[in-house]
Amino acid sequence: MAFAQNTDAHRPGRAFVPFVLPDTIASLPRRPFEFSPAARDEAAASLEPGALFQRLLRDQESEASLLLARRVLEAFLPTDGHHENGSYEDTDAETIAVQVAEARAELAGTTGSLGAPGSEPRRTVLRQRAPLTLLGGCWLDNVSQPATQPSVIVNRLFAHHLTLRGDGNTKRGLAHLRRRALENEGVYLPSIAAVDFLDKARARPLTALHGCFYLALSRLPANFLPEVVGVHYAFHALGTDDLLTDTPPALPVAELRDTLDTYLDMAGPDERRRLHAAVRLTLELEREHVTTLAEFVSWRAGLTLESKVAEIISRHAPLAGSQHGGVRVGDSLLSDLFRSPGPSQGGTPALDLAAFLADLRESRHLRASGSGEGGCRFTDAMKFGGPMFGIFDEREAATLRAWAASVQLGERPRIEISPDTVGEERAARWSAALARSAPTDVVVAEAEPRDHRELFHRLVNIENFPNTLPLAAERAERCFEDAEILFVHGAGGRYTDATWFDYSPQALYERAERVYWEKLIQPYQPLQEIPDRDEVLFRQTTYYLTYLIDGAWLHRLGHLGHDERESDGMLFSIYADEMGNGDLRKNHITLTHRVLASAGIELPHIRDEAFMEQDELPDDLYGFAIQQLCMCLFPDRFYNEILGYNLAIEMFGSGEMRLHEIQKLRHHGIDTCYEQAHLTIDNFSAGHAKQAADIIVSHLDHVRRTLGDAAVAAEWHRVWRGYASFAYFLEQPMLEKIAAGAEPGATSPSPPAEPTTDAVTELVI
Repeated sequence: MAFAQNTDAHRPGRAFVPFVLPDTIASLPRRPFEFSPAARDEAAASLEPGALFQRLLRDQESEASLLLARRVLEAFLPTDGHHENGSYEDTDAETIAVQVAEARAELAGTTGSLGAPGSEPRRTVLRQRAPLTLLGGCWLDNVSQPATQPSVIVNRLFAHHLTLRGDGNTKRGLAHLRRRALENEGVYLPSIAAVDFLDKARARPLTALHGCFYLALSRLPANFLPEVVGVHYAFHALGTDDLLTDTPPALPVAELRDTLDTYLDMAGPDERRRLHAAVRLTLELEREHVTTLAEFVSWRAGLTLESKVAEIISRHAPLAGSQHGGVRVGDSLLSDLFRSPGPSQGGTPALDLAAFLADLRESRHLRASGSGEGGCRFTDAMKFGGPMFGIFDEREAATLRAWAASVQLGERPRIEISPDTVGEERAARWSAALARSAPTDVVVAEAEPRDHRELFHRLVNIENFPNTLPLAAERAERCFEDAEILFVHGAGGRYTDATWFDYSPQALYERAERVYWEKLIQPYQPLQEIPDRDEVLFRQTTYYLTYLIDGAWLHRLGHLGHDERESDGMLFSIYADEMGNGDLRKNHITLTHRVLASAGIELPHIRDEAFMEQDELPDDLYGFAIQQLCMCLFPDRFYNEILGYNLAIEMFGSGEMRLHEIQKLRHHGIDTCYEQAHLTIDNFSAGHAKQAADIIVSHLDHVRRTLGDAAVAAEWHRVWRGYASFAYFLEQPMLEKIAAGAEPGATSPSPPAEPTTDAVTELVI
């Protein structure tokens, strides 16, 4: 493993390049990826394909998961545009489009031969393909983030992401539509994040490995933007799943092509090579998987009845344990046969299926029961009330009954087991590449940011600094705990009231409406005197750092495998609004840069190292932005807190402060587009503020229905401390009074655990 010094230390003389619209960046600068020694050690344990698939899907918060993602990408992607099939030359969009169209025609010929709709072969194919079918588009989950917004290409991709997510309605989203198509064919599977999903899909190692590549890309999209664009175009333009499920394309080919053209127009030679390499890899993977599906169908079609029975028994035997008690087949107890470890475990050989079937068909368990229905002990045990009722699905039970009937008819064909080895050679090639993977850009070091500016830089570019994650989690948790002081003293807030109250939907709406009207709307009176331009600009600069990461608190919520609550779709809709729903002109980060330009303020992009040297924005507001970036990196761990924070920040978008800022900016000829957008979009009638309250009610109702009332209380405590964490930074004057021992206002009923004034730390920094 390579070691290096911190690449983001302050360096005098760093070039200052002001950011200007439009953001035509085609890729981020190549940087190392820093991981802690603990993450290196955790990621060192080898994972079989299914376990790796689940880790990448379910763990979106740890260093180790990101290190695994980096290793997967190293194993799959050609280095510097080179691959075992040769080097890739710079290629235009038309050539790429022709290559993909030719591959689609080729795949269409194969998919059309994989069984008629509704047939067992087609169900087998769809079940095996399901992990990839349901993953489609996951690489866009995190492409929109502080490091990439407001890039032209990222907003193009986000518009596609919004379409794939059903414009915020999960019932219209691609994953839901695909699942319905599978169910229409008789393929019923649990959630893709369920622990038994791959088992129920009977996914082969090759399928899981392909899925690992797409999931890995979804974890590091900012650093692999050319690859994201290439994979996105090729996967959807190929439309393998459209062909298999006989459904319309998720995205129009013309729209995909337009996005490809736009990107290539902005890309340099290196980005173009990387994109083309990703296209070629996607074509290779899809050809490989469809070929495997065809071989799988062919293998199954050639199975004898005995081989089909053997396949069923081999799948269920490891789960049988000692449940068969004293039941014998031949000279052995079933409990002993099914417990036998395989050779790799250093024990007795694995179950000899051919010998077992030979013994079973001569045993009393398959002799006719005399019921006149062709039954026997074995098949009777599968009936309602029998000891094996519900163990086998309908297809499996029908196969076992057919075999039992053939045995009773005296059929004794030679037992030849045809093992399922389809795709194993291809899977072994990718597994070997994974085992060899050792990215040279991985650096092992502890995160030691020297100040808030460097910490902010690391958090914005978290893909390159995963070793900062433990620090971020600790900092976010400490802020949430400290903010609970406002459970007692929050009524004195100028713009918020974080005092504790027992939750009910009515109580939440009443509190929110009271804060909205009494603290944000009714106090408003137009300013009689407008401060001078310098004073107005200074006050605005205290906001700009958080404006530049607008929406960041939501950008990691509702990703694949983490998007099954109604509240997830509602939160995604709010984030989509913040990003202009893919319309670059309406993107709130774009609006912020418009305002900065109108005020004559020049800054590098926040992703750039040079931003650490800027002197336009004051240092004492970094803490506010840092807290937002810290908590957003843990969308599962801090889900409840983010809901509360979302309510507070969306409510703050309306009312007195916003109206006064508009008045001052207009007076001095500074663009008011950002303030105007929030004044309208965040209203408590139907805007984000009201939606934020609705989201909390929806989430807690889901908790009540699934876990009970007691769980609601615990979740609510965390939601409300999320609200308080926003107030903790906003209400600085009140907190200073608390720290000085003064009583700032009335109190509400005590929270579950009352904090002390010692909790007031790092008020705004």
